[in-house]
Amino acid sequence: MARDTLTGTRIRERRTIAGLRQADLARAVGISASYLNLIEHNRRRIGGKLLMAISGALGVEATLLTEGAEAAQIAALREAAVDMPDVAAEADRAEEFAGRFPGWAEVLTRTHRRVLSLEATVETLSDRLTHDPHLAASLHEVLSTAAAIRSSASILAENPNLEAEWQDRFHRNINEDSLRLAQSSKALVEYLDDSANSDDRTSAPQEEVETFVAEQRNHFSGLEAGTATPDEIVAAEPRLTTAAARDIGRRVLRQYARDARLIPLERLREVLSDTGIDPVAIAQRFDTDLPTALRRLAALPDEDLAAPLGLIVADASGSLIFRKQVEGFAVPRFGSSCPLWPVFAALGRPNVPLRRVITQEGRGRAMFTAFAVAHPIMAPDFDNDPLYHATMLLVPTQTDDNAEGARVQSVGTTCRVCPVARCAARREVSVLGEEF
Repeated sequence: MARDTLTGTRIRERRTIAGLRQADLARAVGISASYLNLIEHNRRRIGGKLLMAISGALGVEATLLTEGAEAAQIAALREAAVDMPDVAAEADRAEEFAGRFPGWAEVLTRTHRRVLSLEATVETLSDRLTHDPHLAASLHEVLSTAAAIRSSASILAENPNLEAEWQDRFHRNINEDSLRLAQSSKALVEYLDDSANSDDRTSAPQEEVETFVAEQRNHFSGLEAGTATPDEIVAAEPRLTTAAARDIGRRVLRQYARDARLIPLERLREVLSDTGIDPVAIAQRFDTDLPTALRRLAALPDEDLAAPLGLIVADASGSLIFRKQVEGFAVPRFGSSCPLWPVFAALGRPNVPLRRVITQEGRGRAMFTAFAVAHPIMAPDFDNDPLYHATMLLVPTQTDDNAEGARVQSVGTTCRVCPVARCAARREVSVLGEEF
């Protein structure tokens, strides 16, 4: 049902909410009750002057009667329907539902947003409790100190006839360990409080670099134009606080500068108008390798793209050594990610490009086309095994874009918060149920 045909329905709903009878509202605006009845059943169109009179009598804005719910609310209703594929929700009637029952529509959309927020919170907390190195070290310090205090106290309690010298020694140990326990506990509480209040808290050199690159939107105009060097950018960046972070930052920016020389931005924009996001075609146009094309696409400014792209780079151990986040695809901050990601499949097939259409379980069910390839990072050597990195570009994809009908592969985030019960790749039991 089109939006402009629902004006009468909205008038009826607002009149009911206001507790007015048809006759009362009709009398207030100077029309007959029978004519108002036709309007409320969408059998008569309503002019601007009468619409203003009715909206004034109902005490609402006229746009609420003509436009109904905001487009964002209607989109949220449809998203909620998509998130529950096992429920046959009439997503095509979301606009009608929002128009007739705006209050219930708001309840449903707020509940859906809250569920998504709680999902993200559970993922973050579970990820941190399982893999956060700072948290693990702090807890180990607290537990080991408490054990030392317990040990000293037991010796004193079980041996009342200890010599005074030994008693003094154990008392000093208990005092020193108690002070250490108090300091460790305070540091742990401060760490948890800071983490809860900060969205961009980093805990490792790699995260410092990723945060710095993300704040630049993965694009460095100085390196594109050749007016700045990686060393200069790193030296001027106060957020890279450790020598390790600065070293990683220099490596990342040097790679960026090499990619920019091989695929200049202006020429890439021209090629994109012909090829679209086709990494193979772009690599062939610039006579370069596929990983370079994937990285350059991820480094494009936002205004050159219909939607931001994601990028993940993994080494041969499966560790993620670089990530550019993209909305709708969650990447664990700590620990292992889902082994079903195409970036890991590429490691088993070096130099063979892979393209997969994927969606992530437990999220908003966004769809992505993933382009992945594993490539050697050193020259061939008879005396050493080759080392590979795998690069994966994530391109947001609409259902209509999957015109060829490629099979959509479901992947997870990490096993601990993945709701799929029957998965051959599962390493540990999830803290979530399938209904999450």
